[in-house]
Amino acid sequence: MDFKPSISEKFLDLFYKEIECDVPDTNSKLNLHILKIENNQFCYEELIEHLGESMIPFALSRKQIKEFEKDKRWHGLVKEASRKFRDYNVNDGEAGELLLFCFLEAHLKAPKILTKLEIKLSSNDYAKGSDGIHLLELAPKNYQLIFGESKLYQELTTSLSKAFESIHDFRTRKKNNIHDEIGLINSQLCKEAFDEDLYQFLKSVIIPKASDTDPIVKNNAFAIFAGFEIDPTDDEKRLTNDKFLALIKSQIKEEVERKMNHIKKKIEEYELYSYTFYVYVFPFMKLDETRKEIIKKITRTEE
Repeated sequence: MDFKPSISEKFLDLFYKEIECDVPDTNSKLNLHILKIENNQFCYEELIEHLGESMIPFALSRKQIKEFEKDKRWHGLVKEASRKFRDYNVNDGEAGELLLFCFLEAHLKAPKILTKLEIKLSSNDYAKGSDGIHLLELAPKNYQLIFGESKLYQELTTSLSKAFESIHDFRTRKKNNIHDEIGLINSQLCKEAFDEDLYQFLKSVIIPKASDTDPIVKNNAFAIFAGFEIDPTDDEKRLTNDKFLALIKSQIKEEVERKMNHIKKKIEEYELYSYTFYVYVFPFMKLDETRKEIIKKITRTEE
């Protein structure tokens, strides 16, 4: 049965792996990946190239992709995926959603079941609920259904706070909550599963039967992508390449390490102790400009 991540580990070659650790006294794992730096700038062009290749499995279901590939409609595949994204001029969040998808697939090895983007009927649709849902196998017959939440703000504290606030709301609101989302996944499985074996497997994991002799264990978990901005001073930009790289990596790492306690406080505030969190922290230079540029270039939008 073919249910594997669509994004390979090569995606991670773009990043310095600075932090990969547990947040003390929680079920949280914190990851800091810093994009490669050359000539005192992040290598955004290389990132955009990889994201351009990743947008098809992000925006379309496995079944859709199979149908396009069967008829060798390669251009149509790119066009259909691009059509799902909102116009880059008003697109504040989908770059973060795409990056979270890539990290969950390439780093966590958790294949996508569904993304918010792929069930949109048009680029102007707004869908409540999680940004994407992935499946992680912890051990045979033991799985986590991971609900993704991406937030991009200038301050890291704000991104983390807004993500936890959204997750709390997702768990507790009366409509479009986590239970409704599981029902939605169940109804959408026929689009994601391109054969009967995969369909039956996903169905058995998403709503496992406790009455089975050897039952599947499934728990829900959350993944957070917290983007934030760093703004090097003019003096820092004039440093030699080696000194700039060492300084910026050190500054970012210190900033992220200081937020461990904030993550712990939010888990306590919202009583989320029983959930595992996979937190991916991502620094941008010129956040507003960059997130729009990513969408503009991967969807090949003309001025």
